[in-house]
Amino acid sequence: MKKIVLVLASALIFTACAQHTAGVMASSTGEVRIDNSSFARDVAVEQLKARQQGDLLQGSGVIMSKVSTDLRLQYKFTWYDINGFTLEDEASSWKSLKLHGMQRMQVMAVAPNANAVRYELYVRKAFSN
Repeated sequence: MKKIVLVLASALIFTACAQHTAGVMASSTGEVRIDNSSFARDVAVEQLKARQQGDLLQGSGVIMSKVSTDLRLQYKFTWYDINGFTLEDEASSWKSLKLHGMQRMQVMAVAPNANAVRYELYVRKAFSN
């Protein structure tokens, strides 16, 4: 009985600490996180790049379909300052994207202010109501 309680408590702790997009996240620092392995078999995020546009950081990434059918997706850029705090995250919304079979599409965004030093690009499946 103690083992069951310990396992359940551990599961709650780990899931409470995790940030989930139910998709794939790639970071300008090279980190990749897969929150949904079946989705990751259909979609990849690669070629993340960053450059300065005046005093603002511009980020880009390529979202690639690995399947022959159409995919309806959403993506979002999240920007971070040098201390790891998000910058105006509540102002950033998910954007819709439709990929045809095996299509690759570059997406881009510009940081909301000059404090951004890195970004994460999140991709998830779009669900219609």
